[in-house]
Amino acid sequence: MGSVGRQRRSSMKTQLVSAIQLEEVEMEVNNPHQEVNGLYQEVNKPHQEVKEPQTYSVEEAVETIGFGRFHVLLFIIMGSASIAEAMEIMLLAVVSPEIRCEWHLDDWEVALVSTMVFAGFMVCGVLSGYVADRYGRWKVVFGGSLWAAYFSLLTSFSPSYGWFIFLRLMVGCGVAGCSQGFVLKTEFIPASYRSYLLPLASIFWMVGSMLIILLGMTVVPTLGWRWMIRLSVIPSVILLLLFQLIPESARYNVSAGNVQAAVETLQRIARMNRASMPPGSLVEPVVKDRGSWSLLVSPAFRRTSLLLWYSWFGFTILLFLIRSLVSMNFNVVYIYTAEVYPTAVRSLGMGFCTSFSRIGGMIAPFIAQVLMSHSVILALLPFTVACVLCAFGALLLPIETKGRALLQSS
Repeated sequence: MGSVGRQRRSSMKTQLVSAIQLEEVEMEVNNPHQEVNGLYQEVNKPHQEVKEPQTYSVEEAVETIGFGRFHVLLFIIMGSASIAEAMEIMLLAVVSPEIRCEWHLDDWEVALVSTMVFAGFMVCGVLSGYVADRYGRWKVVFGGSLWAAYFSLLTSFSPSYGWFIFLRLMVGCGVAGCSQGFVLKTEFIPASYRSYLLPLASIFWMVGSMLIILLGMTVVPTLGWRWMIRLSVIPSVILLLLFQLIPESARYNVSAGNVQAAVETLQRIARMNRASMPPGSLVEPVVKDRGSWSLLVSPAFRRTSLLLWYSWFGFTILLFLIRSLVSMNFNVVYIYTAEVYPTAVRSLGMGFCTSFSRIGGMIAPFIAQVLMSHSVILALLPFTVACVLCAFGALLLPIETKGRALLQSS
């Protein structure tokens, strides 16, 4: 009997332990957090979904923020750069008769003045585009404006014809840097606004042309051409102060790996426009081959580059005879050039195009001022042929940029 009792008590004890263990297992299944030795540990749940972090690109941020007060400020300041550029280019039309009389110049010597300005533009156009792609658009625009203003002021103190054309050559180099302002402006404007906002920049060019004519009518007869040049530098000085309100391109910053600066710029624009940023974090790949001219002649852009270079070279020649039509064509080709190339070489592509345009600018004064005096037909024939070839070349351009987002990389 004693042995049977002990067996029964042992069996009951075993059943009780099993029941306790079963209850603990049920508690583990029902409660993902269980206390073990006074500590809590998470019991992994099967089939748990892992959410990927949200990201956005610069293009998406620009489109989300939209058009607002920042873009109005950008349009006015960067558009005003065209006023200074127009005054530097068009003042030669006012100064040329004055220096002809003062230094007793021949026709070809007068034509050489304009040629030297465009030669400086041609040489530094590619260089400024390369520097803008490598080191930033804002730096080139600011430096080019400062350079052009400084050497333009020195031009007014020229003691001789030789010094005059050399200093105008230096001015052309500075104006080449100013032209990168178009790229800077393009990279901030949403796609839906670029097609009609960018062409309005021609208004500022016309304002600059009228200002230099007004200065020529009022200052030259009383104070002379030297004071006219000195007064024409004032808009450039004002612009140097206003440029401080414009940030570096966010597209350039992300291509250079400076994502934080790009985010801060986009946040600043969003605050000015009273808009919101897209959710998530900014993610863009770093572009190492920025400013690579080989990309311009790669299979993807070779035909586009060659046709654009030629188009920029005919259009500049036509500038001197049929200003109104060429102004329209210049606006279109400016916009197309800024839209067709990726951020990595956008400034360099613009630089190459503007350099080719200055080849036409170097030739045009000799046609207009030298050949025109001998034969009107002979002078007009090159313009006609160039116009026809430009129209044919435009038909062969392989890429349509209407409504397309700006490319960040190739």
